[in-house]
Amino acid sequence: MRLYAIGDVHGHPDLLQQALDRIEADRARTGDPAAPVVQIGDLVDRGPDSRGVVQALMDLTARDPRVTVLKGNHDNMFALFLDSPPRVDPRLRAGLTWLHPRLGGRDTLASYGLDPDLPEDRLHEEALRAVPKAHRDFLNALPLSARHGDCLLVHAGIRPGVAMEAQDPSDLYWIRHEFLDDPRDHGPLVVHGHTPVDRVEHHGNRLAIDTGAAYGGPLSAVVIEGRQVWLLTSDGRQDIRPHAPA
Repeated sequence: MRLYAIGDVHGHPDLLQQALDRIEADRARTGDPAAPVVQIGDLVDRGPDSRGVVQALMDLTARDPRVTVLKGNHDNMFALFLDSPPRVDPRLRAGLTWLHPRLGGRDTLASYGLDPDLPEDRLHEEALRAVPKAHRDFLNALPLSARHGDCLLVHAGIRPGVAMEAQDPSDLYWIRHEFLDDPRDHGPLVVHGHTPVDRVEHHGNRLAIDTGAAYGGPLSAVVIEGRQVWLLTSDGRQDIRPHAPA
């Protein structure tokens, strides 16, 4: 089975379109129009046009049933902020909110035409008027995982040794080292983002595809066939081989 996956977009619609174009070019080369595409979350924050990314992926999923978009922790924080009253993700470190400069929430609100320097209460009030209900509904409805063939796709990872139906939902978009440092076979190949890497990393049991678009890095798109992985580039496929065991 062939599967395409796209890493964390973080407010870069230009990079998203580039990734989609590379997928379409690979489809043309393989003659496989039916292969699914999964974008693994973090549509928003830090980049210049989160609104544009949300709109683009909302439109794409509405017209193309091959495409699934997952919920990332940043998408969840945005959705919680849009509640009345606004809520803070309980997995955030004490004292932090989505509007902290490290997290990029103010950049997202600026893309909706708001003054990012407004006080938090004013930003919430203005955001409820500025963010379309369709965008809020879209973010709230995003799934936390997708399963295709021998791949399980989630934003951050899974709690090792816990059955999928028993996973804490917040682990799927927040977990880090308990998952990243565990070398055991998880059954399916877990395809994830959330923790940026310099280049796509295949660890045998997991595939890390967030290559830091939030921080000026590229947005990676990959094609997976079984457990074989290729990075899609302007020159075609680049083989991504599993790391040798430590």
